[in-house]
Amino acid sequence: MHTGLLSIAALVALPVSTAVAAQDSAGFASIDHEAEIASMREDPRIVAAYAHIAGTHESRLADMVTLNEVPAPPFGEEARAVVFAEMMRETGFGEVVIDAVGNVVATRAGTGDGRSVMVAAHLDTVFPIETDVTVRIEGNRYTAPGIGDNTRGAIMLLQFASAIAEADIQTDGDVILVGNIGEEGLGDLRGVRHLFREGADRPDSFIAIDGGNETRLVTSAVGSNRYRVTFNGPGGHSWGNFGDANPHHAAARAITRFINAAHPITQEGPRSSYSIGRTGGGTSVNSIAFESWFEVDMRSGDPAKIEALDAAFHQAMADGLEAENAVRGGGELLTVEIESIGRRPAGRGSLNTSLVRRAGILYAAEGIRPSFVASSTDSNIPISLGIPAITISRCGNSQRAHSLDEYWEDDGNVPLCTMRGLMLVLAEAGLTEN
Repeated sequence: MHTGLLSIAALVALPVSTAVAAQDSAGFASIDHEAEIASMREDPRIVAAYAHIAGTHESRLADMVTLNEVPAPPFGEEARAVVFAEMMRETGFGEVVIDAVGNVVATRAGTGDGRSVMVAAHLDTVFPIETDVTVRIEGNRYTAPGIGDNTRGAIMLLQFASAIAEADIQTDGDVILVGNIGEEGLGDLRGVRHLFREGADRPDSFIAIDGGNETRLVTSAVGSNRYRVTFNGPGGHSWGNFGDANPHHAAARAITRFINAAHPITQEGPRSSYSIGRTGGGTSVNSIAFESWFEVDMRSGDPAKIEALDAAFHQAMADGLEAENAVRGGGELLTVEIESIGRRPAGRGSLNTSLVRRAGILYAAEGIRPSFVASSTDSNIPISLGIPAITISRCGNSQRAHSLDEYWEDDGNVPLCTMRGLMLVLAEAGLTEN
């Protein structure tokens, strides 16, 4: 059951025991956290923040259109970052900078207890620069590449920032809002990697905004290993040089061996996957290719599973090369190059953290029973480092992500869902006393 655009006062009226009953079985119910959140709901600053989010909802939808129509392909997020940084400055939230790798980082200093909570939504999309990202609006549906994943997530950061500034909310710890780059594809989480690099001032907890399912909380990290494989040879004429080693044939042999070895690994134990995502090479239909390339993605939430798939992959590449070279009639030997193009760490987050407890209580108070899942998001990095981290929904109804007909719908629950996320952030940072 969703409560829709209930007032905060109505939300307060929901019995706190609802949260206890719904969460006891998950093992993270906490009387202290429930009292903390119940008290927050009665705070006039929280009431004012919600009123601001609800009152500015339409204008933020206009900002969503503006931001989405600035292309942000992988490794080309600069223009969108500039626009987003200016939008963030206009909220009056705090200091806004674009860091060394292109993340937009907005900081509102706390009263000095040393804590910090970071909230991030990625600015990049999977689409190349030439993609038409014009937004088409039909009723409550907004259709455009990247509109849900993750322009809507970035807009939530602006809603958090403006509500905090408008209600003049002060927290014990620092609140850091980040429009990060490099989440998609070959970006390999480079924006968040930079934020958590060795020697960086890492936050005490981390919340990513990504994903279109409102009931889903990502608490564990699905890791991935990605490679680009290139088989090289001299090439030649398909008739005149028939019998020479063929890179495409070697690639086919290698891929077949990998699939045969990888399939049993994925059939038992923790979920894992493998995929050949892209292939290419060759000059013409009547030529022996001088190169054959393909890209491989392997995933699991269990590091041991990724290691097993990785070992099977490398063995298959070596065996495929050897098999093709062994049957050549003459000519040069083929060679193979294996380039790592992405490595996301896997990790299992704990449900017994204040961050997850608070999230569970906030959801339960609205009659929502959250599902705790593993996925591949910006939270992979802090989870792998043992830092409390979750990924929450961007709110609304997101569908067809990574497709040209991707859309996001305003389901009528967006302000309340957004407020739930903001309350989680403020609870982690700690509201100062009135």
